[in-house]
Amino acid sequence: MTTVVMVHGAFCGGWTFEHFRSPFEARGWRVLAPDLRGHGLGATASDVAGLSMEDYARDLVALCADLPEPPVLVGHSMGGLVCQMAARRVRPQALVLLAPSPPWGVTGSSLEEAITATAVGLLDPFWSGAIAPDHSVMRRHSLDRVPKPYRDTILARMGHESARALREVLNWWLDPFMTTSVGSGALPTPSLAIVGGRDQVHPAATVRGVAERIGAAYRAMPQMSHWLVGEPGWDDVAALALDWLETERRAAA
Repeated sequence: MTTVVMVHGAFCGGWTFEHFRSPFEARGWRVLAPDLRGHGLGATASDVAGLSMEDYARDLVALCADLPEPPVLVGHSMGGLVCQMAARRVRPQALVLLAPSPPWGVTGSSLEEAITATAVGLLDPFWSGAIAPDHSVMRRHSLDRVPKPYRDTILARMGHESARALREVLNWWLDPFMTTSVGSGALPTPSLAIVGGRDQVHPAATVRGVAERIGAAYRAMPQMSHWLVGEPGWDDVAALALDWLETERRAAA
């Protein structure tokens, strides 16, 4: 039974995949959906304050090292970048990125991304603190296609995110340590990047740039937005990912 490790995005926890994991499990995959350090239900601002994207990547590498074989990595949004950062150390069987945050050196493609990066750069404290989720922004952009009752449930579960990690992602050109670099050349594993055609957080052109940077296959789903793991049509996203994974597995056999 192949293990799939699903890695959530900013402000979230492993609960992000409560629906998305079901089709994988139905097809016989073992799914792990851990909380990144300092995240998950009950976590506080102090739990995540000061953490780096490298902390998240290192923890993912350690988790995978305890598995009997390299897993498949599935990452959503910021979790997609964590997976990219860990990939050369984990050597996963395959990598599926859902609306992934771009690594160091991949520039955003929209004015919205530039405005968000500038706004985050102006928030205090710069490195040591934690940032609370902005529910109004989440409703307009990340969760714009999620039905209200479920959207409210998601918002109630969201917690703080590390200010340092967000700046390493959104203001990578200001990071002299190149924390979110994924190394040179394509990643050494079959990879797939999926994006919603209506995504304003990580637009299609940006995700295409990610795919080109890491040598991944690229698929756009025109009617989808950013919450690929739970908005209407999420099951089509899961089916696309599963079909691709199983094709890759047959090709490797």
